[in-house]
Amino acid sequence: MKSRTIYFVAGEVSADNHGAALMRSLRELDGELKFVGRGGPQMQEVAGRSARRTAGRIRGGGQFKNWISEAAVLGLWEVLRKYGYFQAQFQQTLKEIRESKPDAVLLIDYPGFNLRLARALRRQTPRQKIIYYISPQIWAWNRGRIRRMAHSIDLVLCIFPFEADLYNQAGLRASFVGHPMIERLKGRKIDAERDRNLIGLFPGSRSREVRKIFPVLLETAHELRKQNRNLHFEVAAASEQMAREMKPFVSGQDQSQDREAIQIKVDQTAAIMQRAWTGIVASGSATLEAAYFRLPFVLIYKVAWPTYLAARLVVNVQYLGMPNLLAGKEVVPEFIQHRAKPSAIVKAVQPLIENGSAREQMISEFDAIIPKLGDSGASERAARAIIEAIGSAT
Repeated sequence: MKSRTIYFVAGEVSADNHGAALMRSLRELDGELKFVGRGGPQMQEVAGRSARRTAGRIRGGGQFKNWISEAAVLGLWEVLRKYGYFQAQFQQTLKEIRESKPDAVLLIDYPGFNLRLARALRRQTPRQKIIYYISPQIWAWNRGRIRRMAHSIDLVLCIFPFEADLYNQAGLRASFVGHPMIERLKGRKIDAERDRNLIGLFPGSRSREVRKIFPVLLETAHELRKQNRNLHFEVAAASEQMAREMKPFVSGQDQSQDREAIQIKVDQTAAIMQRAWTGIVASGSATLEAAYFRLPFVLIYKVAWPTYLAARLVVNVQYLGMPNLLAGKEVVPEFIQHRAKPSAIVKAVQPLIENGSAREQMISEFDAIIPKLGDSGASERAARAIIEAIGSAT
């Protein structure tokens, strides 16, 4: 019996988290699987353990590459600025897949790169098994492309229930496996009492979005403290590097008392969400995390104007926040681009601080939304679907 190889492609921090969890579940089902490709440090570590057990090499001589720091970009301008880099990486990825001859290529999110890669792979190796995990949110910007995806992708593993229906109706085989966030967040629950004076600030995980959003959050905090000097704020930083980038913004605050009331916390997003009374959250996966931890919040998002205008031309959904999309209505107030003004955000946050019924209404909506993401065990369900799709080793 020959061992089987899976080539992974993940290009963002969240995909690295989900990819590593998936790899571990795959390893439990088949200890002889070989993992190759490109992702982040967590995936590289899991792949490395596999490589050490198999003499550190794979068919064709490839290895697992950590490229997240270069690959995780945000916005149209940054993608254009690094066009040459991505072109080179695209061709290198095709070469690595050609040489390693994997039993399956597993694409995780990252649609700008991965959808194009799937098409190129289908031309390069028509019989190559191609599986997409954490399907691209193509339903938000061009549902017509789903039928075209069916020509290059064999199976899509969806994390939202409505996605599987859309794909299957368009002729693309899809399965709902649940959201991997659930199993991760269950392990981060703490026994904590909420601090009525603590506001959580969640400006995002990428430098470019933080530079746009964090100043707005700081100004909002300043306006809120004008009305209640007891308020204090904890800022969730995704890494030490991100914390270092945030500190000059805080140091630049005019009021020393405001500076003292703001603390930057590294890798404590889940803890802050469970201790804070309310929050202001940048659009992204953190909005679902806040809903999971039953933290009343408002949503903010701001990007460079060219990126925003380009998105407006193609995005075809009523809401940006996933809690609102899942609910089919505005559960969480959204402040996007030019609407992301401190005065407006303050007006939306105040009822969540002072009005018990407003808080309970939002929490009740969260309690209806989260079960739609499925139970814990998404990574295991995804792993079983992948093993089944690959078929028995020969």
